[in-house]
Amino acid sequence: MPLFSLLRVFLCSTAVSLAHAATPAPIETDICVYGGTAGGVIAAVQAARFGHTVVLVSPDSRLGGLSSGGLGQTDIGNKRAIGGLARNFYERVAQHYARPEAWTRQPIGSYRSIGQSATDPGEPAMWTFEPHVAEKIFEDFARENNFTVLRRERLDLARAVEKTGARLTAIRLESGRVIRAKMFIDASYEGDLMAKTGVAYRVGREANAEFGETLNGVQTRQAKAHQFFPGVSPYVVPGDPASGLLPGISPTGPGPEGAADAKVQAYNFRLCFTDAPANRIPFPQPAGYDARNYELLLRNFEAGLKILPLHPADMPNRKTDTNNNTGFSTDFIGENYSYPEADYATRDRIRAAHLAYTQGLLWTLANHPRVPEKIRAEASRWGLSRDEFTDSGGWPTQLYVREARRMTGAAVMTENHCMGRDVAADPVGLGAYNMDSHHTQRYVNAAGHVVNEGDVQVKVPKPYGIAYDAITPRAAECENLLVPVALSATHIAYGSIRMEPVFMVLGQSAATAAAHAIAQKTSVQAIDRARLREKLLADKQVLVWTPPTPAPATKK
Repeated sequence: MPLFSLLRVFLCSTAVSLAHAATPAPIETDICVYGGTAGGVIAAVQAARFGHTVVLVSPDSRLGGLSSGGLGQTDIGNKRAIGGLARNFYERVAQHYARPEAWTRQPIGSYRSIGQSATDPGEPAMWTFEPHVAEKIFEDFARENNFTVLRRERLDLARAVEKTGARLTAIRLESGRVIRAKMFIDASYEGDLMAKTGVAYRVGREANAEFGETLNGVQTRQAKAHQFFPGVSPYVVPGDPASGLLPGISPTGPGPEGAADAKVQAYNFRLCFTDAPANRIPFPQPAGYDARNYELLLRNFEAGLKILPLHPADMPNRKTDTNNNTGFSTDFIGENYSYPEADYATRDRIRAAHLAYTQGLLWTLANHPRVPEKIRAEASRWGLSRDEFTDSGGWPTQLYVREARRMTGAAVMTENHCMGRDVAADPVGLGAYNMDSHHTQRYVNAAGHVVNEGDVQVKVPKPYGIAYDAITPRAAECENLLVPVALSATHIAYGSIRMEPVFMVLGQSAATAAAHAIAQKTSVQAIDRARLREKLLADKQVLVWTPPTPAPATKK
């Protein structure tokens, strides 16, 4: 063979070898969990405890989603509704803070949680915590249960899945890695795996009429909380429509009351502040800061707002979980509509825009001369925590994706389940929180003033069951996928279910169902549900609400 031909063969062989070397070898596993959220970690733990091989694919480096991303004040509703591994997580929080060395910024015993997250006397669980404490517990779960964690790995959106009929056989990641599994669990907030598998889903709000609800769709009458003071002008030049609208205000009306739309309730970041001087990072002025983006905030002060428009709930060691409060706060209303269906680059831009908005808001509150002096002083007392999110300068990286895609399964949880008018079949966990939605849009009312729309806060009468068929797709769509986070629920029912401890509960139940489907050699839809219930109860899951027995009356 001529020398040139030999050289060409050699180069081609080398190129093929290098290509194979650059592509990671496929992984074969029993159960693959997609999403490093709290629900995803717990699902992986439960699957591993059945003796199965498990791969947890986390698009982020940090495990735990919002639970380790700043949401330290657990939205709980009723603590007795939480059992199983979810309760164990909160018991581990309590065990951590029972150690004197855990208290680095205040004396042990000086901290008291309040409100819904208060720890009752003698309770072995604790419901408030610092972000790094939650992260360590999730890492401990992963280490103790010896499952594989792939970090910073995401679905290849162009070639995400392989299916044979209604069976999902493999997923492909951006790195080129292929994971083949018997069962899959989508525990992401966004429902990306669910969507790429071809499972039906929704984004936005249903009309009230579709499921016989009252709190779904456009809600201008309910939207009384977190509202502007009357009289705030939406226009660049106050009172002059010809000058144009300020940023973030819809040029159209909100839509008919109770009508469906494709809009999504606001996202924000849950912020970990501190007032401990040695640990505090003052709020910086972000690059590209533009005060016009906060003109509505300043006008709201001038219209009568007299409090800091933030909700800093106390966490251990002089820290906070700071959330949205009042008409203009950390919720970036109207700026997330495209997020649920967006590609990764678009989501990154949306996340960056939310962070820049938040940074500008905090700097404005602490420094802008039109902010009342008392408010500036209160804002300046706080700062970012040096010992949290140390890889990002104290800023959380997990955007609070309150709602994205929602699966349309064989069962759809609705307001009627939350209110006890309907009872879910085959419950695999309980919901207990308010039916809760943050604002969805900002518009101009008939008086020519700016108002927010979408906030709903309605209590449920008691904890209610969440149907097994709400975490499984329809059988014809996929027979070996479970979806415990982007589950099947209407917008307003999801507003009650979408709480971190509930996602953990449903993650454990989903993994139990996956293990049963493997053992029974059947689909997730066709498993023996009596045996599933038996195992969930054995693992101390709470499936039916039983009111606590009242204490006997004492004689006077």
